[in-house]
Amino acid sequence: MLTMTYEYKLQPTAEQMTVIEHTLDVCRSVWNFALRQRKDWCSSRRSPVNACSLRSEYIISANEPFPSYHKQAKQLTDAKSQYPHLKTVHSQVLQQVLRTLDRAWDDMKARGFGFPRFKNKYRMRSFVFPQLGKEPVKDDAIKFPKFGWIKWRQSRPIPEGFEVKQARIVRKASGYFVMLSLQLNVAIPQPMPQGHPRGLDLGFDKFVATSDGEEIKRPRFLKTKQRQLKLLQRRLKNKQNGSNNRHKLNQKIARLHQRISDHRKDWHFKLAHHLCEGAGMIFVEDINFVSWQRGMLSRHSADAGFGQFVHRLEWVCWKTDTYFAKVNKDGTSQTCPNCGAHTGKKTLEIRVHHCDECGYQTTRDVAASQEIRNRGLTAVGQTVVENVCGLDATGSISHDALVGTERSRNPDSRGLGIPHFKDIKRSEMA
Repeated sequence: MLTMTYEYKLQPTAEQMTVIEHTLDVCRSVWNFALRQRKDWCSSRRSPVNACSLRSEYIISANEPFPSYHKQAKQLTDAKSQYPHLKTVHSQVLQQVLRTLDRAWDDMKARGFGFPRFKNKYRMRSFVFPQLGKEPVKDDAIKFPKFGWIKWRQSRPIPEGFEVKQARIVRKASGYFVMLSLQLNVAIPQPMPQGHPRGLDLGFDKFVATSDGEEIKRPRFLKTKQRQLKLLQRRLKNKQNGSNNRHKLNQKIARLHQRISDHRKDWHFKLAHHLCEGAGMIFVEDINFVSWQRGMLSRHSADAGFGQFVHRLEWVCWKTDTYFAKVNKDGTSQTCPNCGAHTGKKTLEIRVHHCDECGYQTTRDVAASQEIRNRGLTAVGQTVVENVCGLDATGSISHDALVGTERSRNPDSRGLGIPHFKDIKRSEMA
C-alpha cells in the first residue's frame, strides 16, 4: 500500500473561514475537557492510601475506570444532547481529536514524552476528516462534510489511480491549507544497493560533507531574520494580553516564522535532490538529533533542522530509486577511511585528518563521510546479489570484494578506500 500526502492552499470565503474557526474552537474544547478528565483521574491515584496532603486531594471513586478513548467517545455522544454546539461539528472530526489525544497519551508512557498540553486558540491549528464523500475533488474546489465546496489552488494534479482517504485542514500564518492523504493499492519494492556509493557526514561547521570531497556550508535561516524577529518580539511584551494589537503582532511573528520554515524546507529538498544525483547508494550516520538540541548549540541545531533533512533525504532517495541506509555513528572521525587504522580521539578544534599509518590526509568531515561510506558498503556487501564493478562472481559479495583487502592501498582506488564507481556505467553493473 503506497501512501503519499499532498498539500494545497485553500481559498475559503469569509463565511467558510468562520465555520473553520468555529470547528477549531469546538475541537479545542473537546481536547481540553478530555485531557483534564485524564489528568484528574491520575491525580486521584497519586496520594498514598495511608496519608493525605495537608492542603487537599482530588478524590475519584476507586471503582471508576480510566477514561480511555472508547469511554470518552461514548461520553461525547451523550454530551451532544446537553451541549448542542457539539452537533455543529462533524462527529468523526471530534472522534479524531480523542484519538489524537489517546496517541499522545500512549507516547507519553511508551516513548518518555511529557504530558500532553492544553490548547489555547493559537495551539489548536488543525483537524481531520477521516472520510470524504464520493468524488470530493474538482479542478478548482474540494468538498468537505458540513463545509460544502471550498475553492483551492491545485498546484499539482493528483496522480492517476490514487484515492483520497482523508483530509486535514491546517491553519497557518499565511492562510488555510489542506493536506490530502492519497493511497494506491500497489506494492513498490524498496531500492536495491547499486551504483556509486556516497557517504554523508552532518555537522555544525559544514552542514554536510560527502565522501566525494564536496563540502556544503550550513545556512543560517534564523540568523538572517533574527534582527527583525527580535524587534517584533520586543514590541510584543508591551501589548496587553487579549488585545487586538497583540493578536495582530502575533500574526506578524507567526508569518515571519513560517517564512523561515519555508526557506529551510525548500533548501532541504533542493540539497537532497543534489546529493542523489549520480549516486546509487546514500549512507548517513544513525544519530539521535534530539540530543543535539539540548546543549549550548541547541539554537543552531534547531535552525539547521538536521533531523528534518535526513527524513526528507530518505523520501527523495525512495522517489529517485536511490538506496538509503543508516550506519553506526561511533568512531567515524577516529578511523582512517584509507587503511582502517585508529587515529585517536580528535577535539573539535582539529579540522584535518592525518593518518600516521598510511599518510592519508584530508579534511576531518570528508574523512568521516568516507568512513561512513565504507561502513555502508560493509553492510550491503552481505545482501548485494548483482555484479559489482565488473566482478565475475554473483550472489553474496563480501566487503573484501567491494573495497579490497587493504582498502585504498590499491592505486586504482584513488585514495577513497573503494574502487572508483563514478566511471562505471549502470548498464555494466546490472
